[in-house]
Amino acid sequence: MPLDRPARECHAALQYRSDRGAGMKIVVIEGDRNRALMIIDGLREAGDFDVTVIGDDPGLARRLSTINPDIVLIDLADPQRDMLEELALATTPLERPVAMFVDRTDERATRAAIEAGMSAYVVAGLQKERIKPVLDAAIARFHMVRRIRSELETTKAALAERKTIDRAKGLLMKAKGLSEDEAYALLRRTAMDQGRRIGDVASALVTAADLLS
Repeated sequence: MPLDRPARECHAALQYRSDRGAGMKIVVIEGDRNRALMIIDGLREAGDFDVTVIGDDPGLARRLSTINPDIVLIDLADPQRDMLEELALATTPLERPVAMFVDRTDERATRAAIEAGMSAYVVAGLQKERIKPVLDAAIARFHMVRRIRSELETTKAALAERKTIDRAKGLLMKAKGLSEDEAYALLRRTAMDQGRRIGDVASALVTAADLLS
């Protein structure tokens, strides 16, 4: 939905900042001026926001990087998979909440939006009074998914460290004829003496063993 030149010039003026002070920065990606104004009206009534409307142009990613918004709201009439993927790359939905309104969709487009990490994907739902609730839901879902992702990464890191420690224990048991408990005690004592984490000591031992093998 690239904007023609008159539309681009109109969008340059479509910027709303609350009189109550600087608020959450929202970028609205919208190619139709009337719909953009309706979105701005909905956000103006909803709270303290700093809103900028831009078009889906080749410089989208650069402009979003410059603005660095807290939330991105996208309005599309008929999204195609390629368009969704391009918008996902530009809006970085894993780094911020991204809500998308579409007039119509199909299974492939819906799946593409979900796979891209959109926080909200609303079909035929662009109404002024629904904008704020959808953004609230998008923010809540974004933080929930980010928390789950963080917990998953923490769990994966802990499992990886556990495997490294187990391997380090095995190396000590073989090299020094120690029992498992004695090998772990040696790792723990070494970590305490060096002021390091036991996982770091185990990792250094495993790395050294790999280099010498």
